Amino acid sequence: MPAVTRRLMLLDTASLYFRAYYGVPESVKAPDGTPVNAVRGLLDFVARLVTEHRPDELVACLDADWRPQWRVDLIPSYKQHRVAEGSTGEEGSTGEEGSTGEEEVPDTLTPQVPVIEAVLDAVGIARAGVPGYEADDVIGTLAARAPGAVDIVTGDRDLFQLVDDARGVTVLYPLKGMGSLQRTDEALLREKYGVDGPGYADLALLRGDPSDGLPGVAGVGEKTAAKLLAAHGDLTGILAAAEDPASGMTKAQRAKFEAAREYLAAAPKVVRVALDVPVPALDATLPREPRDPEALEALAGRWGLGGSLERLLTALRDRP
Repeated sequence: MPAVTRRLMLLDTASLYFRAYYGVPESVKAPDGTPVNAVRGLLDFVARLVTEHRPDELVACLDADWRPQWRVDLIPSYKQHRVAEGSTGEEGSTGEEGSTGEEEVPDTLTPQVPVIEAVLDAVGIARAGVPGYEADDVIGTLAARAPGAVDIVTGDRDLFQLVDDARGVTVLYPLKGMGSLQRTDEALLREKYGVDGPGYADLALLRGDPSDGLPGVAGVGEKTAAKLLAAHGDLTGILAAAEDPASGMTKAQRAKFEAAREYLAAAPKVVRVALDVPVPALDATLPREPRDPEALEALAGRWGLGGSLERLLTALRDRP
């Protein structure tokens, strides 16, 4: 009898509720007038994921530390521009786990995050976050541990580096809002970027990413990075070619890599997702009935979750 392959779905939760927040009108509110557009949008999206992709297990992965100090120590500009100036909140203070400031998010989104977490808990959907690590690292570790197929749902292209056809790891990437998902496998990565999963991390660190405060190598964009990787294999091969006058790399290119030597020494650890995070053991099996019906009923009434919650509960109950 063939082994039964279980499918694990990993949500980059913050990436998805940001998209829900901007994709659902802020006029969607609780009875007291508090916006709940991110909450309801995320619940509707998870309901669609369960119905259309049929995971056996699902984990909502979270940023316990959105800007880990160990990454900042390596590249001080890492996510620096996202720090809210003058923040004095608990999360914004420099303190435990290396927080160097509060991430600047829309004022009406921040109060919705605890509601999202409380609803997921009451429904019985597993959540995972580890102090000192980003959700990407939790996702990478859980994907590495998984014995079966894995679907990673994220709006962050950085996680393309985890795509692995041999292990059945794919990324479901929202193309526009939450309406359509691109199933990203190795064939698509090669078609669009000329690299495989691990190669995407090298491409990303070479081209840089202003949204993450990563400077990249000056004068090396995505197309040039892809050509260099095709010619030299990986970052190690590119750096070796940069030091070899006979490698075929132009003098100007070698000068660019020499100038970026310090950045390139630190960037791989910053850009590559950690695969060895101490994620505690958890039960990721999707429930058919709510874990805490009374708490869920109270949350539904308090926040006016209505049809969005009902659609999620129906999807969970009626899945094969």
